[in-house]
Amino acid sequence: MIIMPDADMEKAADALVGAGYGAAGERCMAISVAVPVGDETADRLIAALKPRIESLKVGPYTSGDDVDFGPVITAAAKENILKLVQSGVDAGAELVVDGRDFGLQGYENGFFVGAHLFDRVTPDMEIYRKEIFGPVLSTVRAGSYEEALKLAMDHEMGNGTAIFTRDGDAARDFANRVNVGMVGINVPIPVPLAYHSFGGWKKSAFGDLNQHGTDSFKFYTKTKTVTARWPSGIKDGGEFNFKPMD
Repeated sequence: MIIMPDADMEKAADALVGAGYGAAGERCMAISVAVPVGDETADRLIAALKPRIESLKVGPYTSGDDVDFGPVITAAAKENILKLVQSGVDAGAELVVDGRDFGLQGYENGFFVGAHLFDRVTPDMEIYRKEIFGPVLSTVRAGSYEEALKLAMDHEMGNGTAIFTRDGDAARDFANRVNVGMVGINVPIPVPLAYHSFGGWKKSAFGDLNQHGTDSFKFYTKTKTVTARWPSGIKDGGEFNFKPMD
């Protein structure tokens, strides 16, 4: 998700927290990378994100509304998430919010993972290249809009992306140029309603058709092509003279 300097930072931060940490980050359309444009934008974004993330409540889903997200799916998933977090630390990324020591009394053997926030991540790092599929948000600082756009364009995956801005020109340019299947403009998770197509580009594409929308009808439809030519007939009325043959 690209955050432009003119974006509403409070709304962008709220959107990132919900999109990045909802369902413990275990959904295909979770936002895993934030790309603020310019260091000033990045500093403002981190300042807005940090207290929000630190206040997230982790616990069993049976606790109801008091929990923001629950455990990850398996012990192996938890182990992989923490391994990737450590790889980010070892690679030199700044771990702004560290959830590695999170523990929940009474659930010591549960698959709970605390929320993590990285800053100053670079595209060569494993935490950027791999889908962590957990409550981890990485921040990659871009020097310009073009640099931010290039990150999305050059990535091998192309399921969804988003931009937060007040500038209609930037939003239009981003939507037109980015080679990603689903694009959000001030919408963090651009999953359309069922009557729109759902599907990605590049290595995020599978098969000939997308899901939902008109493509879903095409999948279950047998096409029939009829090619015909008819001479002028009864619509012209009766004829009372002989016409020469063509």
